[in-house]
Amino acid sequence: MTEANTTLSISVASGKGGVGKTNLALNLCLALHELGNTLVLLDADLGLANLDVLLGLSPEKNLQDLLGDASAENVVIPLAGDGLVLLPSASGVAELVEMDDDVQSLLLGKLDALFRRYDFLILDLGAGISPTVLSFAAMPQERIVVITPEPTSLTDSYALIKVLCTQRQIRNFQIIVNMAESQKEAKNAFNRLAQACEHFLSLPISLLGVVHRDPMVTESVRHQVPLLKFAPTCQAAQDIREIAKKIMERRIRLKDLISRSPILKPLI
Repeated sequence: MTEANTTLSISVASGKGGVGKTNLALNLCLALHELGNTLVLLDADLGLANLDVLLGLSPEKNLQDLLGDASAENVVIPLAGDGLVLLPSASGVAELVEMDDDVQSLLLGKLDALFRRYDFLILDLGAGISPTVLSFAAMPQERIVVITPEPTSLTDSYALIKVLCTQRQIRNFQIIVNMAESQKEAKNAFNRLAQACEHFLSLPISLLGVVHRDPMVTESVRHQVPLLKFAPTCQAAQDIREIAKKIMERRIRLKDLISRSPILKPLI
């Protein structure tokens, strides 16, 4: 009898680039690790991978090597012992960007056993609504969509949610408002998106949290040091830790959902 899965998988997506999605995914992993969890951070931005850049790393192997003879254990990079590991991707590799369902199944089959050893699997996706992004957004159990208060971010995020809802039958979306000048601005941005989803899709969405605009975020990127390490007491770092606590609470409430595989087979 197969043992029930205990890994909560979450994709971190955005309708457009430049909203701080990758930085958030990385620092959420660090915040969850601080709370005693074990995690795999998968760089699923298969066209423009840059988690390694944020960390100042030059991986010898990446996801592309898994399509050959490499094992998952040969590819992962420990970020905090065995409790937090990175699965790096590659930039500009057409073989990864244009993966069909069979190739995705092969890749994820090699990773399934690794994923099940951790409390969380966090997938940092590419921006937009390409077929590969949609597939990886649909596979995990939970989805976080990162938005900013800019109108273009709201429009593109709605497009992402609409496609996943109508074409993939996904109906659970958690929203993080990033780079907000104030709680009021963040709430207004979320409300505009929520009203559009409710009106046109009959789809309720949830506000997971707000991360305020903080100059330390830019400085941490310049130094290639994660924000929670570079400026652990700054406002944005505190906001991220609050969101991590909410994610842990959701993991407890979602026990039945978590019992299935952390990654579903690609939907055709």
